[in-house]
Amino acid sequence: MRWRILALFSFSAFSSSADLPEDGQTSSEVAKVLVDTVAREEIPGIIGAVTSSEGVIALSSAGVRKFGTDVPLKSSDLIHLGSCTKAMTAAVIARLVVEGKLRWETTLIEALPDTKGAIAPGFHRISLWELLTHRAGVPANAVDWWSYEDLPILERRVALLTKALKRPALHQRGEYQYSNLGYMIAGCMAERATGKTWESLIKDRLFTPLGMMSAGFGAPGRIGQVDQPWGHVRAGKNWRANQSDNAPALGPAGRAHCSMSDWAKFLRCYLPEGPDLRLDAEARRKLVTPSGTYAGGWVIGKRAWAKGPVFTHSGSNTMWYATVWVAPGLDRAFSVATNSCNERSHAICDQVIGKLIQIDQRSR
Repeated sequence: MRWRILALFSFSAFSSSADLPEDGQTSSEVAKVLVDTVAREEIPGIIGAVTSSEGVIALSSAGVRKFGTDVPLKSSDLIHLGSCTKAMTAAVIARLVVEGKLRWETTLIEALPDTKGAIAPGFHRISLWELLTHRAGVPANAVDWWSYEDLPILERRVALLTKALKRPALHQRGEYQYSNLGYMIAGCMAERATGKTWESLIKDRLFTPLGMMSAGFGAPGRIGQVDQPWGHVRAGKNWRANQSDNAPALGPAGRAHCSMSDWAKFLRCYLPEGPDLRLDAEARRKLVTPSGTYAGGWVIGKRAWAKGPVFTHSGSNTMWYATVWVAPGLDRAFSVATNSCNERSHAICDQVIGKLIQIDQRSR
């Protein structure tokens, strides 16, 4: 059976040690929170981390890789990021803007002129930045993400966007409409500008420069093996483990995975003294300057506890759930991921984030 999954904005407990965190006491407190969460919420597993500009401060995990086994979930295991991939896609596109291969104002037709006769005229002038901020008026998803599987991925993505944009927009351009399709289209524009797949671009311009050696695409681990965590959906009172994922074409919108410590390497780029991704000041500023409340892969807001702005996002492939809050004013990023997803997942991750913030405040 082929799963058709869309990226969204995730009973025994085991804990594992952090990957050389700065503060062992803080990691112990994080570990207790995670163990308690697994027991209380009866989820398979969860990983949490606190990061500063200098690196991971605390990192721990609890639970199991696969429900029904006693294989512990490790803090070094891979996690599925779902739509938290979007910030990475936006960062890669920022690199291309700095390199002069794209402009934030580049329109769909400028990037993909061969689609002009195939898509509705209302979509011709939508810009790259409108796509990255969910204000292009495009549908939320492709008609069928699994279509055109016989085509190479570059051609497949263009075929999917062409089919999805044949009819006039149902949503007003300029209004916020969260769209996985929009991020795939932005990925297509980057692919056409470089002649390379999004997968190659993100490896070359993000994963490799940052040393994110665990980063990849799709479900973590080898199929049928428990060498990495499985995703889970609720099945009555139990959990059903699965290693399926979104269709490959959806990649730019939500198909990346990596370890929590490697994710932290990316999150550090948004902290005061973190890596700059070889971006100039204008590009760095653009990525976190919202149209409304959404910028380049981030929901932007302000919180008193953060002493200023916060960048947040959640992601899920309907079998995992991940949430991150970045607080530049505190020089901190707080991230959580669970290898499960149901109606409680967002609340669970938010609650754990809140406890990580409290632990960090007490340790200062």
